[in-house]
Amino acid sequence: MRIKMGTTGLLAIVLGLGMSLAPFGAWAAGEQTTAGSSPPASAANSSFTASHASVVAAQMGVLLGDGDGVTDEYLAKTTTRLQGSIITLRLLGKEHEAQTYTGMDNFADADSVGSSIRPVLAYLKDHPELGWNGTGGGKFAPNQPITAQQVYKVMLESLSYHTGTDFQYADTLNFAASKGLHRAAEAVPFTNRDLAAALIETLQSSPDGMKPLVESLVAQNVVSADQAALIGGARIDIRKTAEGSLYFTNGKGMALYLYTKDMADLNTCVGQCLSAWPVFGADHLLLADGLDSKDFGAFVRTDGLKQITYKGWPLYYWVKDLKPGDVSGEGVGKVWYLIKQPFYTVTLGTDPKLGSHLVDNNGMSLYYFDKDPKGSSVCTGDCLKNWPAFHADKLIVPSGLKAEDFGEITRSDGTKQTTFKGYPLYDWIKDTKRGDVTGQDVGKVWFVVNPATFAGTTAEKTAPGQTTTTTGPTAATKVTIEMKNYSFSKTDVTVKAGTTIEFVNRDDDKHNAVATDGSFKIPLLAQGESATIKLDKPGTYEFYCEPHKDHMKGKITVQ
Repeated sequence: MRIKMGTTGLLAIVLGLGMSLAPFGAWAAGEQTTAGSSPPASAANSSFTASHASVVAAQMGVLLGDGDGVTDEYLAKTTTRLQGSIITLRLLGKEHEAQTYTGMDNFADADSVGSSIRPVLAYLKDHPELGWNGTGGGKFAPNQPITAQQVYKVMLESLSYHTGTDFQYADTLNFAASKGLHRAAEAVPFTNRDLAAALIETLQSSPDGMKPLVESLVAQNVVSADQAALIGGARIDIRKTAEGSLYFTNGKGMALYLYTKDMADLNTCVGQCLSAWPVFGADHLLLADGLDSKDFGAFVRTDGLKQITYKGWPLYYWVKDLKPGDVSGEGVGKVWYLIKQPFYTVTLGTDPKLGSHLVDNNGMSLYYFDKDPKGSSVCTGDCLKNWPAFHADKLIVPSGLKAEDFGEITRSDGTKQTTFKGYPLYDWIKDTKRGDVTGQDVGKVWFVVNPATFAGTTAEKTAPGQTTTTTGPTAATKVTIEMKNYSFSKTDVTVKAGTTIEFVNRDDDKHNAVATDGSFKIPLLAQGESATIKLDKPGTYEFYCEPHKDHMKGKITVQ
């Protein structure tokens, strides 16, 4: 039976630890709380916390930081071999023994560190089984940056997996990953934040199927079950799909999903739905670095299950995902989607009466104004106060939407506004919580946007001069195409060879026309300016406006 080298040392570092948790009370079914928030007044028996490995490592006393403690600045520093070795000794409960070591044999470069540190190097030299061997030539290189491979080699050694016996050094990272140690494996440079992740992984490890080290501490009454739960709680990790996008998984690599029908009622998935999509629940979360604990929460479902939420969206598994890396639930029924990172800036919500429609990342409904022409907003003044322009700095949408359907316009005041198929999107000030659709049909001109059925506004369809198609080749020697309301006045024109095509800009913003095949390109035109081209060669010429190519497109057929 493998002897767990780290257990005794771990007992030492947590004795008298007094690690404080900030428990939250229970809350009524359907009510939510987030990490760092206050629970409802009815709270009594339950709890929810979310934290990062660096916070947990600091709370346990494994990571001490510098003079100011475990700060963001400290966590961002590149870890040196000396720092890594001292923290490993601390993890094993051997730091004091090393600091007071009296052995005289030492590394050749021991003088490169302070006198108080030299006994530590001597201790490491005399205990090669700890994994901190020299770098060649009898040197330790204490100030040299450490690598992920070196760290994981030592972490494996601390769990009594030995180089040359259980794994080869060149295969360190693969072997470590097979033991569940991988969350800092790609870190370059390797920082103190990455070291914290590797340390917590080690504390959670179960060598050769034995209990996690932290559970051994609970069994020996060294720490309470509540304290250990902060380490043993559920994980939120980030994994990459085959096409390169990032998504949430649990600690075992299984994908997590949202359900668009949860937008209005968090308990929508019940019965057979819940059998196919089990909830992801936990009292405590250990988050991947870069995730904000304030984005996570939990609520008690009407069936009594606790479920974790992200930005208000309840999280689920999919029973047909059988192994880490499976994402077969993506897009199921056009209502189930992966929790992508970065998260969606525009996504889908489903209302029982209105069906699926556009919402922002927090589930707040988005609307269009039926008086808006394509590519422009006529909502100003008090209208804009009640219907604030929606803008996403970076467009991220689920697979049920097409990124090319979205764009943006620049309003007259210089601000940006996101568009769908060229039409501006708005919020409604009387929608106060996720799932609200109180703006639907206001004044008979405001509506949610169902992407499957949306076909533009009445204003655009009845706008004068918006001829979109010219049938049959025209004998005219000149054809004018206006750029107005962020669209081309003629989008499908058939002409005879040699016809002059004039482009005239009527908008405040600059426009141009560029052939997809590169056969012509007019310069950006300011309002009132024009440019002409002559097409002598028969063929089909598709064109677009560079600044607004998501919705300003056209085609000229030359005969």
